[in-house]
Amino acid sequence: MSQSTANAPTRPTPAPKTPTEALPPWNVLLHNDEVNDMGFVVESLCRFARLSVPAATRCTMEAHKKGLSLVLATHREHAELVAEQLTSLRLTVTIEPAK
Repeated sequence: MSQSTANAPTRPTPAPKTPTEALPPWNVLLHNDEVNDMGFVVESLCRFARLSVPAATRCTMEAHKKGLSLVLATHREHAELVAEQLTSLRLTVTIEPAK
């Protein structure tokens, strides 16, 4: 080993990404509907999207007022699962690649 190599500063190695961090994100979108009670929607978002009550309430109100709200951004498999769970409760939910 040469003298210059021994004194060279070492670069920290970045932490390896977990498999889900390396996957491209997908958005889970909640659409407004005239069927479901707002309390039921909030409860469903808390249960399946694991949102806090304030976050689920904000999401529900945004969908109600604007017609659409971003619930969460996650990897595709998880987005599909959450969308399927919410759709099974008769909520209107779609997924799309995050931009």
